[in-house]
Amino acid sequence: MSDDTKQTQEVKAKRTAKNSVFLDLFQDKKNLLKLYKTLHPEDTDATEDTLDIVTIDNVLTDNLYNDLGIMVGNNRLLLLLEAQASWTVNILIRILLYLAQSYHEYFERTSQSLYKSKKVKMPKPELYVIYTGNKGRKPDTISLSKEFFNGADIDIEIKAKVIYESDKDNIINEYIVFCKVFNEQIKEHGMTKQAVTETIRICKDRNILKQYLSSKELEVVTIMMSLFDDEQIMRTYAKDMERETTKRNVLTMIERGRIKVEEVSAFFPELTSDDVEEIERAVMQLA
Repeated sequence: MSDDTKQTQEVKAKRTAKNSVFLDLFQDKKNLLKLYKTLHPEDTDATEDTLDIVTIDNVLTDNLYNDLGIMVGNNRLLLLLEAQASWTVNILIRILLYLAQSYHEYFERTSQSLYKSKKVKMPKPELYVIYTGNKGRKPDTISLSKEFFNGADIDIEIKAKVIYESDKDNIINEYIVFCKVFNEQIKEHGMTKQAVTETIRICKDRNILKQYLSSKELEVVTIMMSLFDDEQIMRTYAKDMERETTKRNVLTMIERGRIKVEEVSAFFPELTSDDVEEIERAVMQLA
């Protein structure tokens, strides 16, 4: 197994081991009910007992995003996917795959066979994207046909409602504000514990997720600090991959006579002295 492969597996293993504030917040059935009531205020019969978390663990996400699946009774399936500040309509593909996997697990859980003549029962899907960045001109609804097939009539369609920050007082909006405060504190203090503690302090002062942050402050700090670990790991990994690519390209250029070994440092100052020595050894082996 190559070192690159090992490093990739280590990064993925680390990611799948951690939770997130988004998922941790809604593990509490009281908060889960608040979330559901935000989306369905008309459902006055809903209780904590009618809601079940059916989030898929470590299947279609590397936890850079936070995905939450909720089963309401046996007739409604809610999927909520968080899109952070980097907006991409590719989230529709994640929703499509996530929905298919959710139904697969539902049929297994309810012991329904897709190969018998009896029509299976399936919950009605509701698809949401919670966007923690600025809305700008982004749409309130995104669809697979519009974003990927120019609005053509296709044989399968996925539509999702996008939820942005608003002036409404509900737990979803509080979470979005919490994320924005966090991003502001990172800009001011960097990826530090101070950014985390200041985020919690500011949000508690503004009555944003106050009860959750007060009761689980130590856990939240741990979760948020682990995000920094992940970000730093991925940035370091990306830089390493970029440097390895550069070294391979430099070696190819030397083989083709486009540059000389002694010119490598001048043309590629991002390479370290160890990198240059490695290239020199590789050239000698090729001679």
